[in-house]
Amino acid sequence: MKYYLAVDIGASSGRHILAHMENGKIVLEEMYRFVNGNVEKNGHLCWEFDRLFEEIVNGIKACADAGKAPVSMGIDTWGVDFVLLDANDRVLGDYVAYRDERTNGMDAVLYEMIPEEELYARTGIQKAIFNSIYQFMAIRKEHPEYLEAAESFLMTPEYFNFLLTGVKKNEYTIATTGQLVNASTNDWDYELMDRVGIPRRIFGELNMPGTSVGMLKPEIAERVGCQLEVVLPATHDTGSAVLAVPANDDDFIYLSSGTWSLMGIERKEPDCSLKSMKYNFTNEGGYDHRFRYLKNIMGLWMLQSVRREMNSGEKTYSFPELIAMASEAEGFPSVVDVNDQSFLAPKSMTEAVKDYCSRTGQKVPQSMGEVMAVIYSSLAKSYADTVRELEDITGRTFSRLHIVGGGCQDMLLNRKTKEATGKEVYAGPVEGTALGNLMVQMLKDGVFAGLAQARQCVADSFDVKPV
Repeated sequence: MKYYLAVDIGASSGRHILAHMENGKIVLEEMYRFVNGNVEKNGHLCWEFDRLFEEIVNGIKACADAGKAPVSMGIDTWGVDFVLLDANDRVLGDYVAYRDERTNGMDAVLYEMIPEEELYARTGIQKAIFNSIYQFMAIRKEHPEYLEAAESFLMTPEYFNFLLTGVKKNEYTIATTGQLVNASTNDWDYELMDRVGIPRRIFGELNMPGTSVGMLKPEIAERVGCQLEVVLPATHDTGSAVLAVPANDDDFIYLSSGTWSLMGIERKEPDCSLKSMKYNFTNEGGYDHRFRYLKNIMGLWMLQSVRREMNSGEKTYSFPELIAMASEAEGFPSVVDVNDQSFLAPKSMTEAVKDYCSRTGQKVPQSMGEVMAVIYSSLAKSYADTVRELEDITGRTFSRLHIVGGGCQDMLLNRKTKEATGKEVYAGPVEGTALGNLMVQMLKDGVFAGLAQARQCVADSFDVKPV
């Protein structure tokens, strides 16, 4: 039996998910799980990449130890973050995370070199102050010596692939998240790099999902107890999640629901118009050069943050308990703009919600249930606003909303989303991101004839529930 391994790493956790085919259906099995998060280091919020890599290796070993060694594996993660390597392949600086404050004010610095409207017209990527291009501006300011010494640029999953195989390969879908890829050419925008002082020499050829990176280094293969091929999935987690939407028509909007909520449609051509920019939509790259025309919404990060704060004491609250508290407070009138910068990395999400309500003249939530109710209502409103904007931009009306990813299990949010959008809403599959990752590996291995067949198999294999 052939096994394929998806290593799906999010902002708060990572999982190793194995897949195999059985009676024409995809069967999934979680083999390993580990925690993730930011730590304070040298005055910055940073990732623990060294520890994460050890967890990746541990998870592969867990598969081999169980007698289920995969023939291939792929890694997907969040976007925008990267490492710079010098001529000796040493990392320059710390693994600074996108939620760090170093990019504050870097938009003004960048727009002195290129107008915001032109930047969007070239890249089609929505403004988010943590995009790779703004991170480069921060590096130019704080550590220009890193740019002088850099010889390679690798985004998060690409760096882990390099540690596994010794091969450096840049991948298209995650590259587009950084606002450095030209939406017309689907390649690095070298002219843009020259204008804003980013060295073009550090960027390698862009490879598409389904490309082989290479085999494990001998010392890694010995550690894990097996040899396998490392394959590029859509290494951006949203790129993988969108692949797993169980539909083959174009009459739907997708919502990849996790730490971030990514809501949009698939398009064959980008929309880099001024209207699209004002709505703050993004044209991220997808499988087979499809465009993920979507909006980034703060998502379950707000709920996760409140839960962490509540669990810092003696009592531990589960998500079902929090949902029950929010349900009891349903009807609380206040709403917040979930994409407000104050919710990106606050010291206390609870206080950030209260402060927003106070400064906007709304009723301030007092209980934790009321705080949660505000977040639920605000997320649903943001989803409904995004649906209206999509329909305005495209001149179309979409009948269905497909929610994939871990957030599709939150039936309170699903119900409020259905009420707010007025659409048919379908929830599932839960493991959307890992599934999309696995689908690319299986497509490469000839399990499916094409994406349409793979998506139909997902629909046949997993429980997709109407809300």
